[in-house]
Amino acid sequence: MVLRAGGGCAGCGEVRADDAAGLDWAVATLLDQRLTEVSRTAPAFAAALRGYRAATAAGEPATADAVLAWLGGQPHVAAAARRVAGVRGDLDHFAALSFLQGLLTVLRDSGHPGLLLVLDEVETLQRVRSDARDKALNALRQLIDEVHSGRFPGLYLVITGTPAFYDGPQGVQRLAPLAQRLAVDFSTEARFDNPRAVQIRLPGFTVDSLVELGGRVRDLYVTGSTAPDRVRSLADDGYLRQLAEAVAGGLGGKVGIAPRLFLKKLVGDVLDRIDQFPDFDPRRHYALTLSSAEMSDVERNATRADEISLDV
Repeated sequence: MVLRAGGGCAGCGEVRADDAAGLDWAVATLLDQRLTEVSRTAPAFAAALRGYRAATAAGEPATADAVLAWLGGQPHVAAAARRVAGVRGDLDHFAALSFLQGLLTVLRDSGHPGLLLVLDEVETLQRVRSDARDKALNALRQLIDEVHSGRFPGLYLVITGTPAFYDGPQGVQRLAPLAQRLAVDFSTEARFDNPRAVQIRLPGFTVDSLVELGGRVRDLYVTGSTAPDRVRSLADDGYLRQLAEAVAGGLGGKVGIAPRLFLKKLVGDVLDRIDQFPDFDPRRHYALTLSSAEMSDVERNATRADEISLDV
């Protein structure tokens, strides 16, 4: 059998499958060509990828894993592994942004449209030391500017936080340039919010939206279920509404904090049992219980601490 190297590997020609040396050379040549653009923006990233490939080809999985650990920013990677990859020191925040450029290039050349990067719960920055908080806020500002300038083509950046983080004195408002970049007027009615704005207001959950969420989770669940028809039938939208109302009622009617427990009960207590036990009917065999041990502080504060039994 003859393999023809493709993907723009000029000069690779044809290589026989039983010609190990020739195949290795062709792969290395193609890898160098594919990493040419990456090398211009993130030479250390490209070197590490070459080192990973070399260690893998040489049958040294421990070295290959160590190179991957260095790529992932792990500290104290063995010097021998770094020498194989031709890199030095630990990965710092300056190199990390260059590596992000390299990763986007690799993803694009692999046929992916880009990368979704979510920085979740950034409001926790309000609880760190003031000097660390100021550095983090400035890093957010720099990252936003870099994305806007086009340095990271194919990157979609999502930053999530509470209103207090965006509007309070210990959050975004602490750094005027960042506040200016994220400023959005929310004085109009929520139904007229601009989905193209830099900041989007998320509405709180209602019973209807809990039912919609439960329906989507149920539909995902049935794709791997052994009894999809029974799951759809017994956990229909009517039952999902009963469960949503019961969970919200157990939390003092505060629907906004109900999604976590609602989904936990839906999957673990209802869908799994329907899937495993042919005679299980949640309307007859399941009574919802909310225990303080399984609640977060917010959920616990919304109800009493002892166990609550609710019939669904």
